[in-house]
Amino acid sequence: MDIDLNADLGEGFGPWRMGEDEALLEIVSSANVACGFHAGDPVIMDRTVRMAQARGVDVGAHVGFPDLLGFGRRQMQIDPAELATYVTYQLGALAGMARSAGHRMTHMSFHGALGNMAAADAELAGPLVRAVAAFDADLIISSSASRAIEDAAERCGLRVATTFLADRACDDQGLLVPRKLPDSVIHDREAVLARVRQLLDDGTVLSYSGKKIPMKVRSILLHGDTPGAVALARAVREIVEAAGKVVPISRQLAT
Repeated sequence: MDIDLNADLGEGFGPWRMGEDEALLEIVSSANVACGFHAGDPVIMDRTVRMAQARGVDVGAHVGFPDLLGFGRRQMQIDPAELATYVTYQLGALAGMARSAGHRMTHMSFHGALGNMAAADAELAGPLVRAVAAFDADLIISSSASRAIEDAAERCGLRVATTFLADRACDDQGLLVPRKLPDSVIHDREAVLARVRQLLDDGTVLSYSGKKIPMKVRSILLHGDTPGAVALARAVREIVEAAGKVVPISRQLAT
């Protein structure tokens, strides 16, 4: 079994840093890099891409709402056509940083509230995914389970790598439940590891309601901004390596 280990990185701003990017880059096989809208700035983007390039880690654009104060986790009502230009802008920023570092952008993902809204709304997912396809039809969309995003990607001829968020609860359709709900973010280390083992053992996860649902994934996302993130990431990698190999999605879906 080939599984990508993925993390959201570059989420500081100016002199403020979030998470332990250097340590996580020794563990993961791909990174979603903040593009300056929900977090990050040009210097942080450049540094993160270069660190990833030196370690052979794939990089992708982590595209969010223009919401530095809210870390991109607040819903914003913006015309989809305007949002599509925000997507293009952020893709271009990360692609440029990667190119200047001698690296390449292999994938993209939608961050926070933008990702949750697109995953649940086909009318929003459509124009955003089309913007990705128009920018680079070879990009892979890394997304939590979402029929809206998967269908939009299929219409555009884009590849999607379903990603399991080990520390985030999902509903019976596999969509992430709102963070305002109790236990929507799973902080217990053993509970997170048990979810990973279940996923790898039988291809299922327990939904927020307690239902066992099938989930076929290519990637496991590790949040780097939570306490104990590096130790947890190492433990997840050990579980994956016991069941198979850690392989970035760009190699899994190579054309």
